[in-house]
Amino acid sequence: MTDTSAAAAGTLRPFRLDIPQRDLDDLHDRLDRTRWPDELPGVGWAYGIPGGYLRELAHYWRHSYDWRAAEAALNAWPQFTTEIDGANVHFAHILSPEPGATPLLMTHGWPGSLVEFTNVVGPLTDPRAHGGDPADAFHLVLPSIPGFGLSGPTRETGWEFHRMAAAFAVLMERLGYPRYGVQGGDWGAAISREIGRSHPDRVIGVHLNLLPGGAASREPDAEELAALSPAERERTLASWERTRSWTAERQGYADLQATRPQTLAYALTDSPVGQLAWIAEKFKEWTDSRDRPEDAVDRDQLLTNVSLYWFTATAGSSARAYYERAHAEYWGSPPEPSTTPTALADFAHDNFIPLRHIADRTNNIVQWTTYERGGHFAAMEQPELLTADIRTFFHART
Repeated sequence: MTDTSAAAAGTLRPFRLDIPQRDLDDLHDRLDRTRWPDELPGVGWAYGIPGGYLRELAHYWRHSYDWRAAEAALNAWPQFTTEIDGANVHFAHILSPEPGATPLLMTHGWPGSLVEFTNVVGPLTDPRAHGGDPADAFHLVLPSIPGFGLSGPTRETGWEFHRMAAAFAVLMERLGYPRYGVQGGDWGAAISREIGRSHPDRVIGVHLNLLPGGAASREPDAEELAALSPAERERTLASWERTRSWTAERQGYADLQATRPQTLAYALTDSPVGQLAWIAEKFKEWTDSRDRPEDAVDRDQLLTNVSLYWFTATAGSSARAYYERAHAEYWGSPPEPSTTPTALADFAHDNFIPLRHIADRTNNIVQWTTYERGGHFAAMEQPELLTADIRTFFHART
Protein backbone atom coordinates (compact mmCIF):
# COMPACT_ATOMS: atom_id res chain seq x y z
CA MET A 1 0.00 0.00 0.00
CA THR A 2 1.59 3.25 -1.05
CA ASP A 3 0.93 6.96 -0.68
CA THR A 4 2.44 9.16 -3.36
CA SER A 5 3.53 12.04 -1.11
CA ALA A 6 4.45 12.78 2.47
CA ALA A 7 1.72 13.01 5.08
CA ALA A 8 0.46 16.46 6.02
CA ALA A 9 -2.64 17.45 7.94
CA GLY A 10 -5.35 18.63 5.57
CA THR A 11 -3.62 17.23 2.47
CA LEU A 12 -5.42 14.78 0.19
CA ARG A 13 -2.86 12.20 -0.84
CA PRO A 14 -3.51 9.95 -3.86
CA PHE A 15 -3.49 6.30 -2.80
CA ARG A 16 -2.97 3.08 -4.69
CA LEU A 17 -3.43 -0.34 -3.14
CA ASP A 18 -0.30 -2.43 -3.64
CA ILE A 19 0.09 -5.37 -1.27
CA PRO A 20 3.71 -6.61 -1.27
CA GLN A 21 4.16 -10.06 -2.77
CA ARG A 22 5.85 -11.20 0.44
CA ASP A 23 2.58 -10.54 2.31
CA LEU A 24 0.65 -12.60 -0.22
CA ASP A 25 3.22 -15.39 0.03
CA ASP A 26 2.99 -15.26 3.83
CA LEU A 27 -0.80 -15.59 3.64
CA HIS A 28 -0.49 -18.65 1.41
CA ASP A 29 2.12 -20.20 3.69
CA ARG A 30 -0.06 -19.72 6.75
CA LEU A 31 -3.08 -21.19 4.97
CA ASP A 32 -0.99 -24.22 3.98
CA ARG A 33 0.04 -24.75 7.62
CA THR A 34 -3.36 -24.32 9.25
CA ARG A 35 -3.82 -26.36 12.43
CA TRP A 36 -7.43 -27.47 12.28
CA PRO A 37 -9.54 -28.16 15.39
CA ASP A 38 -11.88 -31.10 15.87
CA GLU A 39 -15.63 -30.66 15.65
CA LEU A 40 -18.76 -32.53 16.62
CA PRO A 41 -20.56 -34.44 13.86
CA GLY A 42 -23.94 -33.36 12.57
CA VAL A 43 -24.22 -30.01 14.36
CA GLY A 44 -24.20 -27.75 11.28
CA TRP A 45 -23.72 -24.07 12.17
CA ALA A 46 -25.03 -24.39 15.75
CA TYR A 47 -21.56 -24.34 17.39
CA GLY A 48 -20.05 -21.96 14.86
CA ILE A 49 -18.79 -22.18 11.30
CA PRO A 50 -18.58 -25.85 10.18
CA GLY A 51 -15.11 -27.26 9.54
CA GLY A 52 -15.98 -28.83 6.20
CA TYR A 53 -17.23 -25.56 4.78
CA LEU A 54 -14.35 -23.53 6.23
CA ARG A 55 -11.77 -25.94 4.80
CA GLU A 56 -13.38 -25.56 1.39
CA LEU A 57 -13.44 -21.77 1.66
CA ALA A 58 -9.83 -21.61 2.88
CA HIS A 59 -8.71 -23.89 0.03
CA TYR A 60 -10.44 -21.59 -2.46
CA TRP A 61 -8.80 -18.54 -0.86
CA ARG A 62 -5.41 -20.22 -1.16
CA HIS A 63 -5.64 -21.79 -4.61
CA SER A 64 -8.37 -20.10 -6.68
CA TYR A 65 -9.06 -16.60 -5.36
CA ASP A 66 -7.15 -13.91 -7.26
CA TRP A 67 -6.12 -11.07 -4.94
CA ARG A 68 -4.31 -9.21 -7.71
CA ALA A 69 -7.50 -9.07 -9.78
CA ALA A 70 -9.41 -7.74 -6.77
CA GLU A 71 -6.65 -5.22 -6.08
CA ALA A 72 -6.78 -3.99 -9.68
CA ALA A 73 -10.57 -3.62 -9.49
CA LEU A 74 -10.31 -1.54 -6.33
CA ASN A 75 -7.59 0.59 -7.90
CA ALA A 76 -10.02 1.49 -10.70
CA TRP A 77 -11.62 3.77 -8.10
CA PRO A 78 -9.74 7.01 -7.42
CA GLN A 79 -8.53 6.68 -3.82
CA PHE A 80 -6.92 9.03 -1.33
CA THR A 81 -5.83 9.32 2.28
CA THR A 82 -5.93 12.33 4.54
CA GLU A 83 -5.19 12.99 8.19
CA ILE A 84 -8.18 13.93 10.33
CA ASP A 85 -8.08 14.21 14.11
CA GLY A 86 -4.88 12.19 14.27
CA ALA A 87 -6.17 9.33 12.12
CA ASN A 88 -5.14 8.40 8.60
CA VAL A 89 -8.48 8.25 6.76
CA HIS A 90 -8.65 6.33 3.51
CA PHE A 91 -11.47 6.89 1.02
CA ALA A 92 -12.52 6.39 -2.56
CA HIS A 93 -13.91 9.45 -4.34
CA ILE A 94 -15.82 8.47 -7.47
CA LEU A 95 -17.21 11.35 -9.49
CA SER A 96 -20.29 11.02 -11.66
CA PRO A 97 -20.11 12.05 -15.33
CA GLU A 98 -23.25 14.10 -14.61
CA PRO A 99 -22.19 17.62 -13.57
CA GLY A 100 -25.18 18.18 -11.30
CA ALA A 101 -24.78 14.94 -9.33
CA THR A 102 -25.59 14.88 -5.62
CA PRO A 103 -22.63 14.27 -3.27
CA LEU A 104 -23.26 11.12 -1.20
CA LEU A 105 -21.11 9.74 1.61
CA MET A 106 -21.62 5.97 1.95
CA THR A 107 -20.17 4.22 5.01
CA HIS A 108 -19.68 0.49 5.57
CA GLY A 109 -19.87 -1.40 8.86
CA TRP A 110 -18.27 -4.36 10.62
CA PRO A 111 -17.14 -6.81 9.37
CA GLY A 112 -17.38 -4.97 6.10
CA SER A 113 -15.39 -2.48 4.04
CA LEU A 114 -15.87 -0.28 1.02
CA VAL A 115 -15.85 -3.55 -0.97
CA GLU A 116 -19.52 -3.79 0.08
CA PHE A 117 -20.37 -1.07 -2.44
CA THR A 118 -18.84 -2.72 -5.51
CA ASN A 119 -22.18 -3.45 -7.17
CA VAL A 120 -23.84 -0.09 -6.48
CA VAL A 121 -21.07 2.31 -7.51
CA GLY A 122 -21.81 2.14 -11.24
CA PRO A 123 -25.60 2.56 -11.04
CA LEU A 124 -25.33 5.36 -8.47
CA THR A 125 -22.64 7.39 -10.21
CA ASP A 126 -23.77 6.80 -13.79
CA PRO A 127 -27.49 5.98 -13.90
CA ARG A 128 -27.64 6.96 -17.57
CA ALA A 129 -25.41 3.96 -18.39
CA HIS A 130 -27.49 1.64 -16.18
CA GLY A 131 -31.01 2.38 -17.40
CA GLY A 132 -31.70 5.12 -14.86
CA ASP A 133 -32.48 8.82 -14.82
CA PRO A 134 -29.32 10.98 -15.02
CA ALA A 135 -31.02 13.35 -12.56
CA ASP A 136 -30.46 10.64 -9.93
CA ALA A 137 -26.67 10.61 -10.24
CA PHE A 138 -24.31 10.81 -7.26
CA HIS A 139 -20.73 11.78 -6.62
CA LEU A 140 -19.70 9.03 -4.17
CA VAL A 141 -17.36 9.29 -1.21
CA LEU A 142 -16.61 5.84 0.26
CA PRO A 143 -14.44 6.10 3.37
CA SER A 144 -12.86 3.30 5.33
CA ILE A 145 -13.85 3.76 8.98
CA PRO A 146 -10.92 4.78 11.23
CA GLY A 147 -9.45 1.57 12.60
CA PHE A 148 -10.89 -0.53 9.77
CA GLY A 149 -8.87 -1.83 6.84
CA LEU A 150 -7.12 0.90 4.90
CA SER A 151 -7.93 3.52 7.58
CA GLY A 152 -6.26 1.47 10.26
CA PRO A 153 -5.06 0.85 12.71
CA THR A 154 -5.92 3.82 14.90
CA ARG A 155 -3.22 4.91 17.34
CA GLU A 156 -5.18 6.25 20.30
CA THR A 157 -8.29 5.56 22.35
CA GLY A 158 -11.66 7.22 21.91
CA TRP A 159 -12.57 6.38 18.33
CA GLU A 160 -16.30 5.77 18.82
CA PHE A 161 -18.95 6.58 16.25
CA HIS A 162 -19.51 10.23 17.28
CA ARG A 163 -15.84 10.92 16.65
CA MET A 164 -15.98 8.98 13.40
CA ALA A 165 -18.97 11.06 12.30
CA ALA A 166 -17.14 14.28 13.12
CA ALA A 167 -14.14 13.10 11.09
CA PHE A 168 -16.29 12.30 8.07
CA ALA A 169 -18.00 15.69 8.27
CA VAL A 170 -14.50 17.22 8.09
CA LEU A 171 -13.74 14.97 5.11
CA MET A 172 -16.78 16.19 3.18
CA GLU A 173 -15.90 19.80 3.96
CA ARG A 174 -12.32 19.16 2.84
CA LEU A 175 -13.65 17.78 -0.45
CA GLY A 176 -15.60 20.98 -1.01
CA TYR A 177 -19.13 19.66 -0.42
CA PRO A 178 -21.16 22.17 1.64
CA ARG A 179 -24.34 20.09 1.20
CA TYR A 180 -24.53 16.31 0.78
CA GLY A 181 -26.38 13.14 1.64
CA VAL A 182 -25.23 10.25 3.82
CA GLN A 183 -25.96 6.54 3.67
CA GLY A 184 -24.98 3.47 5.65
CA GLY A 185 -25.77 0.24 7.47
CA ASP A 186 -24.32 -1.31 10.64
CA TRP A 187 -21.63 1.08 11.98
CA GLY A 188 -22.22 3.08 8.82
CA ALA A 189 -25.80 3.62 9.95
CA ALA A 190 -24.73 4.92 13.36
CA ILE A 191 -22.12 7.19 11.78
CA SER A 192 -24.44 8.45 9.02
CA ARG A 193 -27.28 9.17 11.43
CA GLU A 194 -24.91 11.08 13.72
CA ILE A 195 -23.58 13.20 10.85
CA GLY A 196 -27.15 14.12 9.94
CA ARG A 197 -28.11 14.78 13.56
CA SER A 198 -25.11 16.97 14.30
CA HIS A 199 -24.97 18.76 10.93
CA PRO A 200 -28.57 19.34 9.79
CA ASP A 201 -27.43 22.47 7.99
CA ARG A 202 -25.17 20.42 5.71
CA VAL A 203 -26.87 17.04 5.35
CA ILE A 204 -29.81 16.99 2.95
CA GLY A 205 -30.91 13.50 3.99
CA VAL A 206 -29.90 10.36 5.86
CA HIS A 207 -30.52 7.04 4.13
CA LEU A 208 -30.10 3.95 6.30
CA ASN A 209 -30.41 0.20 5.85
CA LEU A 210 -30.25 -0.31 9.60
CA LEU A 211 -31.87 1.94 12.21
CA PRO A 212 -29.80 2.42 15.39
CA GLY A 213 -31.94 1.91 18.47
CA GLY A 214 -35.03 1.16 16.40
CA ALA A 215 -35.82 -2.42 17.48
CA ALA A 216 -37.54 -3.74 20.59
CA SER A 217 -34.94 -3.80 23.39
CA ARG A 218 -37.22 -5.33 26.01
CA GLU A 219 -40.35 -7.45 26.11
CA PRO A 220 -43.35 -5.18 25.38
CA ASP A 221 -46.00 -5.00 28.09
CA ALA A 222 -49.75 -5.16 27.58
CA GLU A 223 -50.21 -1.40 27.82
CA GLU A 224 -47.65 -0.72 25.13
CA LEU A 225 -49.14 -3.34 22.81
CA ALA A 226 -52.69 -2.06 23.32
CA ALA A 227 -51.70 1.37 22.01
CA LEU A 228 -50.49 -0.04 18.69
CA SER A 229 -52.28 -0.98 15.51
CA PRO A 230 -52.71 -4.73 14.95
CA ALA A 231 -49.95 -4.75 12.33
CA GLU A 232 -47.51 -2.80 14.50
CA ARG A 233 -48.41 -4.97 17.48
CA GLU A 234 -47.54 -8.12 15.55
CA ARG A 235 -44.32 -6.55 14.30
CA THR A 236 -43.37 -5.48 17.83
CA LEU A 237 -43.73 -9.02 19.14
CA ALA A 238 -41.65 -10.31 16.23
CA SER A 239 -39.04 -7.63 16.88
CA TRP A 240 -38.72 -8.61 20.52
CA GLU A 241 -38.43 -12.29 19.63
CA ARG A 242 -35.62 -11.58 17.18
CA THR A 243 -33.86 -9.37 19.75
CA ARG A 244 -34.23 -12.07 22.41
CA SER A 245 -32.85 -14.70 20.06
CA TRP A 246 -29.95 -12.43 19.11
CA THR A 247 -29.04 -11.84 22.76
CA ALA A 248 -29.17 -15.55 23.55
CA GLU A 249 -27.36 -16.93 20.51
CA ARG A 250 -25.49 -14.27 18.52
CA GLN A 251 -24.34 -11.52 20.88
CA GLY A 252 -21.07 -13.15 21.92
CA TYR A 253 -18.83 -11.62 19.24
CA ALA A 254 -19.95 -8.09 20.22
CA ASP A 255 -19.50 -8.74 23.94
CA LEU A 256 -15.97 -9.98 23.31
CA GLN A 257 -15.06 -7.05 21.05
CA ALA A 258 -16.60 -4.61 23.54
CA THR A 259 -14.63 -5.99 26.49
CA ARG A 260 -11.40 -7.69 25.34
CA PRO A 261 -10.63 -6.65 21.76
CA GLN A 262 -6.88 -6.86 22.32
CA THR A 263 -7.00 -10.49 23.45
CA LEU A 264 -9.04 -11.39 20.39
CA ALA A 265 -6.62 -9.52 18.13
CA TYR A 266 -3.74 -11.91 18.78
CA ALA A 267 -5.64 -14.89 17.36
CA LEU A 268 -7.16 -13.12 14.36
CA THR A 269 -3.97 -11.27 13.40
CA ASP A 270 -1.88 -14.46 13.54
CA SER A 271 -4.24 -16.89 11.81
CA PRO A 272 -5.82 -16.15 8.43
CA VAL A 273 -8.25 -19.04 8.90
CA GLY A 274 -9.22 -17.54 12.26
CA GLN A 275 -9.87 -14.19 10.58
CA LEU A 276 -11.76 -15.92 7.78
CA ALA A 277 -13.96 -17.86 10.20
CA TRP A 278 -14.68 -14.78 12.33
CA ILE A 279 -15.98 -12.84 9.34
CA ALA A 280 -17.49 -15.56 7.13
CA GLU A 281 -19.73 -16.72 9.98
CA LYS A 282 -21.33 -13.27 10.09
CA PHE A 283 -21.91 -13.30 6.34
CA LYS A 284 -23.86 -16.53 6.83
CA GLU A 285 -25.83 -15.57 9.95
CA TRP A 286 -26.64 -11.98 8.98
CA THR A 287 -27.67 -12.46 5.35
CA ASP A 288 -30.67 -13.80 3.51
CA SER A 289 -28.88 -17.14 3.03
CA ARG A 290 -29.72 -20.81 3.49
CA ASP A 291 -26.66 -23.02 3.91
CA ARG A 292 -23.65 -20.78 3.31
CA PRO A 293 -22.78 -17.11 2.75
CA GLU A 294 -22.55 -17.60 -1.01
CA ASP A 295 -26.32 -18.05 -1.08
CA ALA A 296 -26.46 -14.29 -0.53
CA VAL A 297 -23.11 -12.73 -1.46
CA ASP A 298 -20.41 -13.30 -4.06
CA ARG A 299 -17.61 -15.53 -2.74
CA ASP A 300 -14.81 -13.45 -4.25
CA GLN A 301 -16.24 -10.23 -2.80
CA LEU A 302 -16.43 -11.89 0.59
CA LEU A 303 -12.78 -12.94 0.33
CA THR A 304 -11.68 -9.50 -0.85
CA ASN A 305 -13.31 -8.08 2.23
CA VAL A 306 -11.59 -10.64 4.49
CA SER A 307 -8.28 -10.05 2.72
CA LEU A 308 -8.41 -6.32 3.48
CA TYR A 309 -8.75 -7.07 7.19
CA TRP A 310 -5.93 -9.63 6.97
CA PHE A 311 -3.40 -7.59 5.00
CA THR A 312 -3.98 -4.45 7.13
CA ALA A 313 -3.94 -6.43 10.41
CA THR A 314 -6.96 -4.48 11.65
CA ALA A 315 -8.96 -7.23 13.36
CA GLY A 316 -8.11 -5.65 16.71
CA SER A 317 -8.44 -1.98 15.84
CA SER A 318 -11.80 -2.50 14.12
CA ALA A 319 -13.02 -4.46 17.16
CA ARG A 320 -12.07 -1.51 19.36
CA ALA A 321 -15.03 0.42 17.94
CA TYR A 322 -17.24 -1.83 20.07
CA TYR A 323 -15.13 -1.20 23.17
CA GLU A 324 -15.15 2.57 22.70
CA ARG A 325 -18.93 2.68 22.24
CA ALA A 326 -19.55 0.43 25.24
CA HIS A 327 -17.40 2.69 27.43
CA ALA A 328 -18.75 6.00 26.13
CA GLU A 329 -20.92 8.20 28.36
CA TYR A 330 -23.90 7.89 26.02
CA TRP A 331 -23.92 4.07 25.95
CA GLY A 332 -27.27 2.67 27.05
CA SER A 333 -29.14 5.93 26.41
CA PRO A 334 -31.71 6.39 23.61
CA PRO A 335 -30.36 7.97 20.40
CA GLU A 336 -30.28 11.74 20.49
CA PRO A 337 -33.14 13.21 18.40
CA SER A 338 -32.39 14.04 14.78
CA THR A 339 -34.39 16.50 12.67
CA THR A 340 -32.74 15.64 9.36
CA PRO A 341 -35.02 13.86 6.86
CA THR A 342 -34.34 10.15 7.17
CA ALA A 343 -35.15 7.07 5.07
CA LEU A 344 -35.01 3.44 6.13
CA ALA A 345 -34.66 0.55 3.71
CA ASP A 346 -35.80 -2.32 5.94
CA PHE A 347 -34.48 -5.64 4.65
CA ALA A 348 -36.44 -8.48 6.22
CA HIS A 349 -33.51 -10.76 7.03
CA ASP A 350 -31.36 -8.21 8.82
CA ASN A 351 -30.38 -8.82 12.43
CA PHE A 352 -33.16 -6.77 14.02
CA ILE A 353 -36.72 -5.77 13.11
CA PRO A 354 -37.08 -1.97 13.35
CA LEU A 355 -40.31 -0.50 14.72
CA ARG A 356 -41.88 2.66 13.35
CA HIS A 357 -43.38 3.80 16.67
CA ILE A 358 -39.91 3.66 18.25
CA ALA A 359 -38.14 5.19 15.26
CA ASP A 360 -40.47 8.19 15.19
CA ARG A 361 -39.49 9.18 18.73
CA THR A 362 -36.01 10.30 17.73
CA ASN A 363 -35.95 10.40 13.91
CA ASN A 364 -37.59 12.45 11.18
CA ILE A 365 -38.66 9.46 9.11
CA VAL A 366 -39.96 10.50 5.70
CA GLN A 367 -39.50 7.22 3.80
CA TRP A 368 -39.81 3.67 5.15
CA THR A 369 -39.74 0.71 2.80
CA THR A 370 -39.74 -2.95 3.80
CA TYR A 371 -38.25 -5.55 1.48
CA GLU A 372 -38.95 -9.26 1.80
CA ARG A 373 -35.53 -10.18 0.38
CA GLY A 374 -32.10 -9.21 1.63
CA GLY A 375 -30.29 -8.96 4.93
CA HIS A 376 -27.55 -7.05 6.71
CA PHE A 377 -25.21 -6.51 3.75
CA ALA A 378 -27.80 -4.87 1.52
CA ALA A 379 -25.41 -3.39 -1.04
CA MET A 380 -23.93 -6.84 -1.67
CA GLU A 381 -27.14 -8.88 -1.39
CA GLN A 382 -29.69 -6.65 -3.11
CA PRO A 383 -27.82 -3.88 -4.96
CA GLU A 384 -30.74 -3.13 -7.30
CA LEU A 385 -33.24 -2.68 -4.48
CA LEU A 386 -30.87 -0.55 -2.43
CA THR A 387 -29.94 1.60 -5.42
CA ALA A 388 -33.58 2.25 -6.27
CA ASP A 389 -34.41 3.10 -2.65
CA ILE A 390 -31.51 5.57 -2.43
CA ARG A 391 -32.51 7.20 -5.72
CA THR A 392 -36.14 7.58 -4.65
CA PHE A 393 -35.23 9.20 -1.35
CA PHE A 394 -32.69 11.69 -2.61
CA HIS A 395 -34.74 12.53 -5.72
CA ALA A 396 -37.20 14.16 -3.34
CA ARG A 397 -34.41 16.01 -1.49
CA THR A 398 -32.81 17.73 -4.51
